[in-house]
Amino acid sequence: MDDNALEIHVSLDNEFGLHARPAAVLAKEAQKFSSDIRLSFGGKEVDAKSILDILTLAATNGSPLRIKASGDDAPDAVKRMKELITGRFEEKR
Repeated sequence: MDDNALEIHVSLDNEFGLHARPAAVLAKEAQKFSSDIRLSFGGKEVDAKSILDILTLAATNGSPLRIKASGDDAPDAVKRMKELITGRFEEKR
């Protein structure tokens, strides 16, 4: 991570955890940023731009997630990932 690196912690707010649909939403959104974006849970860190990597986290509802990003648009990337995770991936409630 470089000098532009940011790291935040959020709690996963999704009844069924990080299953395929929210993983796809996260990865698709992460791919819009040039920054390196990483998600961590349970001692495992993965590339947030990869659906399959995100699924390997097997994070359940309420899981503490760490979002790390480094690069020119890291602040925007971290903010957007946090919005998606805490906003239930923009699913209707």
